[in-house]
Amino acid sequence: MPHYISLVRYTQKGMENIKQSPSRLEFVRNAWKTAGGKMVAFYLTMGQYDAVLISEFPNDETAAKAALATGVQGNVRTESLRAFTEDEFKKLVAGMP
Repeated sequence: MPHYISLVRYTQKGMENIKQSPSRLEFVRNAWKTAGGKMVAFYLTMGQYDAVLISEFPNDETAAKAALATGVQGNVRTESLRAFTEDEFKKLVAGMP
């Protein structure tokens, strides 16, 4: 399944309700599972982004829908990146002309 990296920033609303963040994270984990995806890892980070999520989804469309559904709640803003594994990278490079 394709992998994705989501860079997360809390909104003002998200920060005001930070203590509910663990339960919101579980809600997102379950919603993504229902959509056919999987939250592989969550990291709270320091610096430009507040958190990083690693996930798997069957395709880009499903990943995009999940990101939009997460963002519409108003607690976070995300920037999502399609990530290729090392094996996928090697296959891509091997297939270059």
